[in-house]
Amino acid sequence: MNHPFKAVGLSFKTAPLAIRELIALDEAACRRFLDTLRNELGLSDLLVLSTCNRTEVFYASERDQSPAIIEALGLLKGVADIEAYYEYFSLYNSCDEAAQHLFEVAMGLDAQVVGDLQISNQVKKAYQWSADADAAGPFLHRLLHTVFFTNKRVQQETSFRDGAASTSYAALELVEELTADVANPRVLVVGLGEIGADVCRHLADSKQFADVTICNRTRSKAEALAEECGGLKVLDFENLVDGLQQADVIISSVARDTPYFTADMVRRLDVLSFKFFVDLSVPRSIEAEVETVPGVLVYNIDAIQSRANEALEQRLAAVPQVRAIIAESMTGLNDWSREMLVSPIIHRMKEGLEQIRQEELDRYQKKMSPDEAKRLDDITKSLMQKVLKRHVLQLKAACKRDQADQLLDVLNDLFDLERQPTQA
Repeated sequence: MNHPFKAVGLSFKTAPLAIRELIALDEAACRRFLDTLRNELGLSDLLVLSTCNRTEVFYASERDQSPAIIEALGLLKGVADIEAYYEYFSLYNSCDEAAQHLFEVAMGLDAQVVGDLQISNQVKKAYQWSADADAAGPFLHRLLHTVFFTNKRVQQETSFRDGAASTSYAALELVEELTADVANPRVLVVGLGEIGADVCRHLADSKQFADVTICNRTRSKAEALAEECGGLKVLDFENLVDGLQQADVIISSVARDTPYFTADMVRRLDVLSFKFFVDLSVPRSIEAEVETVPGVLVYNIDAIQSRANEALEQRLAAVPQVRAIIAESMTGLNDWSREMLVSPIIHRMKEGLEQIRQEELDRYQKKMSPDEAKRLDDITKSLMQKVLKRHVLQLKAACKRDQADQLLDVLNDLFDLERQPTQA
């Protein structure tokens, strides 16, 4: 594509979590950064995408602006030695590379969990911020609408988004199945490691669970996560037994060398109805013998990861189909980009023909009746449109063959058009 669209950024593939956290941007920061890039660096077609796994900037400029963008990011985040992190950034300095990368990010091909549903929504939000800041030009508008249409095709035509490919989401699906017949199920999450915290986020997003309590040895960590998730209840670790007695589902992500939940502990709960224990820990935090307690069912990490692995295999099998759909979209975008390249020529050709038509009408209409003048106007207008349509179709076909330059030279000589450099 003949457009100065580029991208720069880092992701989980190139940078460890500590560095990604250092430069991650929330919504307010993304909006401020857009203003900086647009008003101070003079960039256009801007998209700033920042998630827990990536921070990337898509932009249009005739030359590589990545050093200036990274410097501006360092200033925004208060990182004085941002140049020390240059090696973690990837550059996409051609339009095809940058557009292809955005497609793969938005579809979930480049996600930590293949086929991640969240990333497409995050791209939509980033696009809205660009539109709000008046930082999205014609090319970015067309690109993003093509991306969203492609995403819809992937959703409808492939199995790329089927099933839960992450352990935490597979755990949520399991709990949804276990409590399908339970009115207002009470869920207790104990231990807030990486997987446990992710499960809490999924529970908070799910409409099925309104009664979720989290418990952690460090209460401040539980409080911070509860606030992030929109007000989950927090239980002091000292009151864990009370929480166990009340919960229908106990999800354990406790990190220790030996099981924390033992059969003796669970027997003392006097289980009166079914309780489901879900163990996300390695080594196991729920003793295998817990399942011998009447009314108690235990599901361990192997059962959950088995579900996730099956879904992941299904998604990976659909990758070639997803890439084929992206390739079709890229071809369409290429065709549009080439047509945009010649649209100013078409416009000048139309203006030139219209000027000739009006000059000739002025010569003859004075001697005609109003009806005759109108018929002449209609005939010449129709004739001009047919001549123009033939050349426009030829020009668009030449664009698809990458031979537009040759035809432009002919049209320029034929219609005496002034050739000027143009870009989409």
